[in-house]
Amino acid sequence: MLDSATYTPRLKAQYRETIRAALKEEFGYKNDMQIPGLEKIVLNIGCGAEAVKDSKKAKSAVEDLTVIAGQRAVSTKAKKSIAGFRVREDMPLGAKVTLRGDRMFEFLDRLITIAMPRIRDFRGVKPSFDGRGNFAMGMKEHIVFPEIDFDKVDETWGMDIVITTTANTDAEAKALLKALNMPFNA
Repeated sequence: MLDSATYTPRLKAQYRETIRAALKEEFGYKNDMQIPGLEKIVLNIGCGAEAVKDSKKAKSAVEDLTVIAGQRAVSTKAKKSIAGFRVREDMPLGAKVTLRGDRMFEFLDRLITIAMPRIRDFRGVKPSFDGRGNFAMGMKEHIVFPEIDFDKVDETWGMDIVITTTANTDAEAKALLKALNMPFNA
C-alpha cells in the first residue's frame, strides 16, 4: 500500500486542480463551499433466490465485493421473515460497502477507465438522478472488474452503484460527473 501522506488518487487531484475551478465558473458560485463534490459511493449486491437456496452464495458475494471495493463489505440480512420466499429473519441475502475519501476516488477511476469499457456492447450510462444530485446505476455482471478472477467465479452478480454528491441539483451533479469522465449516453 502506498503512503497516504504522499499519494493522492489521480481523479482526486484532477478534481482539486481543474474541475473545481471549472464548476465554479460554470455555475457562478461565490463561495468555494458551494462547489459540488463527491460525498460517498455505495456498492450493493443482492443475491436473492440464490442466497435462499445456498447460504454460501451470500458469503461469495461479500468476498467478491470486498475484492472490488478494496474495503471489507458487510452482509445484508433480511429484516423480516417471508414464508412465500422461504426467507427467515436475519438470513444473509447480499452484500454492501460504502466508500469515502481516497478509496472512493480510486474506485470511481477504476469503474470509468477499466470496468465500463469491458462491458459488452457498452454505449454509455443513462443519466439517472434522484432530483437531489445523487446518481444511481446498475451493472449486470460484476466480473467486468479486473480484480475478479473469472475462473474462480461460481455465480455472476449484478450490482448497484450509488454516487452521492454534495450538489443541490441534478444539473450540477451531472456536470460534476461529466467532468470526472462519466460516460453518459444522453
